[in-house]
Amino acid sequence: MAAAGPRRSLRGAVCRQLLLTLVIFSLAAETCKEVILNVPSKLEADKIIGRVNLEECFSSADLIQSSDPDFRVLNDGSVYTARDVVLSDEKRSFTIRLSDKRKQTQKEVAVLLEHQKKVLKKRHTRETVLRRAKRRWAPIPCSMQENSLGPFPLFLQQVESDAAQNYTVFYSISGRGVDQEPLNLFYIERDTGNLFCTRPVDREEYDVFDLIAYASTADGYSADQPLPLPIRVEDENDNHPVFTEAIYNFEVSESSRLGTTVGVVCATDRDEPDTMHTRLKYSILEQTPRSPGRFSVHPSTGVITTVSHYLDREVVDKYSLIMKVQDMDGQFFGLIGTSTCIITVTDSNDNAPTFRQKAYEAFVEENVFNVEILRISIEDKDLINTANWRANFTILKGNENGHFKISTDKGTNEGVLCVVKPLNYEENRQVNLEIGVSNEVPFARDIPRVTALNRALVTVHVRDLDEGPECSPAAQFVRIKENLAVGSKINGYKAYDPDSRSSNGLRYKKLHDPKGWITIDEISGSIITSKTLDREVETPKNELYNITVLVIDQDNRSCTGTLAVDIEDVNDNPPDILQDYVVICKPKMEYTDILAIDPDEPVHGAPFYFSLPNTSPEVNRLWTLTKVNDTAARLSYRKNAGFQRYTIPITVKDRAGQSATKMLTVNLCDCPHPSQCRETSRSTGVILGKWAILAILLGIALLFSVLLTLVCGVFGATKGKRFPEDLAQQNLIISNTEAPGDDRVCSANGFMTQTVNNSSQGFCGTVGSGMKNGGQETIEMMKGGNQTLESCRGAGHHHTLDSCRGGHTEVDNCRYTYSEWHSFTQPRLGEESIRGHTG
Repeated sequence: MAAAGPRRSLRGAVCRQLLLTLVIFSLAAETCKEVILNVPSKLEADKIIGRVNLEECFSSADLIQSSDPDFRVLNDGSVYTARDVVLSDEKRSFTIRLSDKRKQTQKEVAVLLEHQKKVLKKRHTRETVLRRAKRRWAPIPCSMQENSLGPFPLFLQQVESDAAQNYTVFYSISGRGVDQEPLNLFYIERDTGNLFCTRPVDREEYDVFDLIAYASTADGYSADQPLPLPIRVEDENDNHPVFTEAIYNFEVSESSRLGTTVGVVCATDRDEPDTMHTRLKYSILEQTPRSPGRFSVHPSTGVITTVSHYLDREVVDKYSLIMKVQDMDGQFFGLIGTSTCIITVTDSNDNAPTFRQKAYEAFVEENVFNVEILRISIEDKDLINTANWRANFTILKGNENGHFKISTDKGTNEGVLCVVKPLNYEENRQVNLEIGVSNEVPFARDIPRVTALNRALVTVHVRDLDEGPECSPAAQFVRIKENLAVGSKINGYKAYDPDSRSSNGLRYKKLHDPKGWITIDEISGSIITSKTLDREVETPKNELYNITVLVIDQDNRSCTGTLAVDIEDVNDNPPDILQDYVVICKPKMEYTDILAIDPDEPVHGAPFYFSLPNTSPEVNRLWTLTKVNDTAARLSYRKNAGFQRYTIPITVKDRAGQSATKMLTVNLCDCPHPSQCRETSRSTGVILGKWAILAILLGIALLFSVLLTLVCGVFGATKGKRFPEDLAQQNLIISNTEAPGDDRVCSANGFMTQTVNNSSQGFCGTVGSGMKNGGQETIEMMKGGNQTLESCRGAGHHHTLDSCRGGHTEVDNCRYTYSEWHSFTQPRLGEESIRGHTG
């Protein structure tokens, strides 16, 4: 491309605007002198062209004005264009007026705008070609103002290629705004390279257009590489700031302190960020109610805070604020947006409850309780039916005896004073109470909770009633010795008339007497014994004997009381042995313990003293009695005591000397355990009938025939062997057999039978006879008319012993060893020997 002439260079210079430089000159030695600003010839609207130091001229100015309406001056001295300005001359001036309304003074600052025209020198073609290192495009990327008013098409710049110096080139462009949406916004002249815009552009929709320029010859040769050509859309303050919400709702407690944050408002602006067009400032346009102002907003953050120490919900419970936001950093020419902010003041306990009166009076009849006597109303300005409003009443003084109770009626918030314990006119005719009131939650303000306003005095007057007799105390005690003589008189129950404080004119009657032991004197209330009192009859014995008494006055009014009689113990009961009958298994048990009790009190009881009275020498010879503890003794038998029942008298005496003798039946039994002791029947006086006599006679005849058969058999078997001559007088022979299991003894009343080695041979003998046969020994014994029948069974043998006795037969089977049988028979042998000698 060939270099363009002077006309083309001047046209390119117009498109390539000079960069804005701000130079502020102010005389150092003087103030309010002329300020010179160097600016380009063409100025766009809402653009800063410089800044003037106003502080040096007039530091206390509160009004700043410009003499030229094309220019605006901000508080910080920044100078902005109000509209597009073209400087036709090289210089233009205007004046800034500074005023102080309070001091009524004014100063002026002169501002001079200068611009210089740059002349582009024509480059020689040859010089250009010789100095050119490589092909290049011209000019640099440019910008355009959004919402431009034209005229359209609007010239933007000229595209020029160095290839045009050597060739005839044709220019073309592509990109968004040309062949992409928005279509046909830009076009370029094919021959000259002049770039034009066809209509206004909104920066908020398209902030930059990245075009590409092409230079080619007529035959399609690309003389240069495609040139990126960005077209930047310069922002214009054409968008109002907008709050994020149309209505904000916040709450704040009425007890909030100064500087409490209420909420935050926020706005947005579609204009270019980080410019004056989007520099927002917040403010409050209007507050309803208008006075007093309670809130402020931070101009940059939008934080709303309180500007009062305390809000008062009871005066104003809701505020409405009209919020304003303005761009251009809040300058008067900035665009504005508004919103509504509703602030609700929530309730706090900032009002103490107060009594409507300082003193109250109430009346109550004596002896009544659980009745309401007074309702106390209060005033509280806090929100109704909240914890800040609900009252708590307290009796501060005068209720030391607990006669009263105060509560809160949840519906009316009144204090309800009740009597919960009967009052006595004779004791308290008037009671003075001090009542306090507070809320359910603590007080919010920094003042004492209890003041003179939340205390009240209540005077309760007790009304007298004509009362009946008073049984006080309800239970009265008296002590009486048991066994007291019938007809004895003792002080009894006493009641009195509460009005006269005396017992005159009262009558006493007995309502309940469990045993009927006493009567009551109707006039004096004294008691008289009608029966002998017995402490041991009452159960339990240590409790009181309660008598119910009715007291009646002259008007037939009555009361009831209890006379508790403590019956004093007398040693009128000897100790008593608990057992009547005991079993001692010999030889496994060597003794038995005897227990005694005494129904009297312990002072008349143990320790007990046990003894055997000297009434029976046999008992004293066979039995001994030793002490175990304070209430028990041990009864032991001697070795020569035989198996039988013994009747043993035992005397027991308490510590006071009261004694008694009891006949104790002791069964000394041959048994492994007392529960297994079997007793033999003893022949006592028996009356036999005719059939019984006949049976006895038949039995005797049969017995003689059996004995005869046995004797004959024995004589035949022995073939001439004889019994010893002293058979009738021989003594019992003790067996020395070492196998005790083979010894078997069978005993019957007056008769003895033995079977040896299952033989049919038998022997009938008298007491003291014995025999050996086949290495085994049989001992037969008869004692007296009443004899115990015992059957012993050896190992491998079974023996049966039958006894016929007057139509009655007893059979006892048991098993003993030889040693046991030996210990059983030895004492008896001794007795028989003694009897033989004495006979």
